[in-house]
Amino acid sequence: MNIGIIVFPGTWSDRDCEFALSSFKNVKTFFIWHKESIPKNIDAVILPGGFSYGDHLRAGAIAQFSLVMKDVFQLNQKGSPIIGICNGFQILCEAGILPGALIRNKNLKFNCSFVNLKYKKSKKFTSSIPKNKILKIPISHGEGNYQADKNTLNMLKENDQIAFQYCSESGVINDDANPNGSVNNIAGIYNKNGNVLGMMPHPERSCSIDLGSEDGNLIFKSMIKSF
Repeated sequence: MNIGIIVFPGTWSDRDCEFALSSFKNVKTFFIWHKESIPKNIDAVILPGGFSYGDHLRAGAIAQFSLVMKDVFQLNQKGSPIIGICNGFQILCEAGILPGALIRNKNLKFNCSFVNLKYKKSKKFTSSIPKNKILKIPISHGEGNYQADKNTLNMLKENDQIAFQYCSESGVINDDANPNGSVNNIAGIYNKNGNVLGMMPHPERSCSIDLGSEDGNLIFKSMIKSF
């Protein structure tokens, strides 16, 4: 699988994503500058974390207009796998590829810590995760508070588009486990077709026991295996 890693001005998790994917056989990664087109041989795309364009206006608000996003839209229409991590999730929401919005954390503070995640249902991005496993993956954001109107939330629930929810170590979904105020403890969502995943936690930072967790590998493994 050839995976393109999009690089915007201010992106800084691109190398982390490359490192995380380097452990998988038959996977090649390619950095794609935001002013470039996505090569035809790219099978999947990752929009990494960072502060694209310095988060001016809003996180992801300017990046959505980058030239490369035209190709991201086309890949989405083809059903190619796309992952938006942290700032990448924000960009996908700003571009309208994913519904809802990411706003300032409820406590108005930057949060960098490990969180526990419960996945809702086994899908292509979670197919390699053992049943009932609680993932331990870090977050690092100031604008990770996911919000959506009532109709959008109902749609997400009805179509099983809620990918991950913040929870306790034992899997309890409550306010104490919510690090940013996200509605329904939402940490990640899918698009309706299930080929696009947006999530605030950083799976690329939990790809080695030396980093405190290997759980992020399960998400990348699922994508590589399922698409």
